[in-house]
Amino acid sequence: MHNKTISVARDFSPYPGPRYIVQGPYSGEKFRPLLSRALREHDSVTVDLDGTTGFGSSFLDEVFGGLVRNEGFRLDDLQKRLHIISVLDASYKVEAWESIREAEQFVAASKRPA
Repeated sequence: MHNKTISVARDFSPYPGPRYIVQGPYSGEKFRPLLSRALREHDSVTVDLDGTTGFGSSFLDEVFGGLVRNEGFRLDDLQKRLHIISVLDASYKVEAWESIREAEQFVAASKRPA
């Protein structure tokens, strides 16, 4: 199994920003394609969240929830192939997975007939 590790601090920015590109630099919207591409090209991907100045909930939701809402990934697949590391603040890892689960529920609800 080929694993790719992405360090947000090293491979993107030690200063992650807002949700959207129009709101400022180093947004979640700008980071998500990097993660999506890695997931499409590798068997598993590890995202290391340590080494940054911190994350806003909007950044984490746009990146991780956006994998489901915007990139077409499914929770069950991500649970097998996506590994999130946050030793310095475990709440970031919890929040990222919550965003994925909530996005999965949102997508499923939007597909139900009215």
